[in-house]
Formats: sequence, C-alpha cells, structure tokens
Amino acid sequence: MSKCAKNAVIASFVADSLALGAHWIYDTQLIDETIGRVDRLLPPPKDGYHPTKTGGDQTHYGDQTLVLLASIAANKRFERDHFARQWQALFDAYDGYVDHATKITLQNLAQGRPPKSAGSTSTDFSGAARIAPVIPAHHNDPDAMVEAVRAQTALTHNHPLVLDSAEFLARVVLAVLKGAKPLQAVQRAKADHFDREPFAQWIEAGIASAGRPTREVIKQFGQMCAVEGALPAVIHLTARYEDNLPEALIENVMAGGDSAARGMAVGMILGAAEHAADLPSSWLEELKNYTTLTGLLDAF
Repeated sequence: MSKCAKNAVIASFVADSLALGAHWIYDTQLIDETIGRVDRLLPPPKDGYHPTKTGGDQTHYGDQTLVLLASIAANKRFERDHFARQWQALFDAYDGYVDHATKITLQNLAQGRPPKSAGSTSTDFSGAARIAPVIPAHHNDPDAMVEAVRAQTALTHNHPLVLDSAEFLARVVLAVLKGAKPLQAVQRAKADHFDREPFAQWIEAGIASAGRPTREVIKQFGQMCAVEGALPAVIHLTARYEDNLPEALIENVMAGGDSAARGMAVGMILGAAEHAADLPSSWLEELKNYTTLTGLLDAF
C-alpha cells in the first residue's frame, strides 16, 4: 500500500474525530462562543448527540468505518456479507448514537432481508463518506473499487444519489493517488463519469465557490446531512484548501452541521495528495484509534 493511500484513510478518521466536538451544532456563533476554533480533538458537549464519547473518539460514522476497515483487513478485500455481519454486530450493545438509516437497516436485516437489499433509502451523505478503507484495498482495479464502494454504501444508504456520490468520491481519490491535484481530480471525475445532473451542477457550484468564505458557502449549500448540500460543500473545501489539509478540516468543522460526514470525504481526498497529507502530530497522538488503524492498514 502506498503512503498516500494509507494517509487518505487515516485523514478520514482524523476528520471524523476532529468534528466530534461540534458535530451537528448548526449555530456557528454558538461554536465560536462555547468551543472556539476547533484545531484539536475535543470531547462533544454532554447535552449533544454523542454524550458517551470523549476527545479523540470517533462519531458513529467513524465507528462504522472502523468496522469496514477491520473487515477488509481480515479478507484482504471488501466482502459485503462479512462486512454486513460485522456492522450488525457493532450495534448489539452500542452506546453511541444510532441514526435513522442504521435503525431501518437493522430492522430489515432482522426481518431476513439480505445485505444487498437491506439498506435504507436515506439520502444522507454519511454512507458515501464511509468509503476510505475500500480505496487502498482496490485502487489497482478501478472496476472492483467502484463495485465495492457502491456495495458498502448500499448496506445502509441504498439511494441512487448516495451510491453515485460514493462512486464519485472514489474516482476522485483514485485520480489523486495517480498524481492529479485534488481539484484536477474532481474535474476529471466529472468530465469522465459525472457530467450529468444533478452532479454537474453540484460540482460546478462547489468549484465556483472556492474564493468565498467557507461558512458562508456551506450555509448556502446546506449544513445538513443530505447529499445535495454535503457534496457541493466537499467540492468547495477541496478546491479552496487543496494544499492545506489541516485548514480544510478545521474550517469544515467551524462551518457547523454535519461536519463529520463532510470531513471524512475531504480528509480522504486531500489525504491522498502527497503534498497535502501531513497532519499535526498532536492530532494523531490524540486519536484513540490511531494504533488500531495503522495495524489494520499494515495487515493489508
């Protein structure tokens, strides 16, 4: 595995953990007044969505992505049924937040539906943002990579827009791993595979917004979980900060809302770029799963 592929995965997990302290706080003034600049891995507020978590933990998105990474490490490739079993087992005694897509998927699995068709129809971006572990396992076979990212996403978010978003992100990261600059990779993925609506509009809007303040842009696109707001915001962050991964992740959190899902996507895109892959050592030291992550990645 290349260093950049490994960094893409680690950066995605770091982005999720960095977002934990302000996740789903939509009032950016409240973030300023009660938390301040989020440039370290902070614990979430006790009256928020993640009261059982502490600084350096993952959100529920990151917890699920860690299950995906462990499954891939065990099989040396993505195996849908194995991942589905491990993902389901995560929630047997889970004390973190359980979102609506997860609840629906668990109900469908319990009723005997196979993993291929058990996913919810949620349009939340988080299912697509979870794909980082798939890329280093399959980046030498683009067709297998696309099939795998779509399958892992469909387990919980079986909606065409989310599945296509997962494929788009994977193709962007693959282009970056092959040497393209992040913005160039976005443009290439659009031209080759996504020059159609609504993706063409989302991508162009994200690119066009690169010169404007991030908070203003993400508020306009939408701070919510849905893909129609999150994907243009990811493109904005990629275009505006393509040479500065830490700043991209910080400004993403400061923009509020579902910063964890956006951050995971931005982290893997910019983390795959050799010139932008360095993260503050303090973030890696504070990330509780860092040793586990590196061990699983080495197992590839």
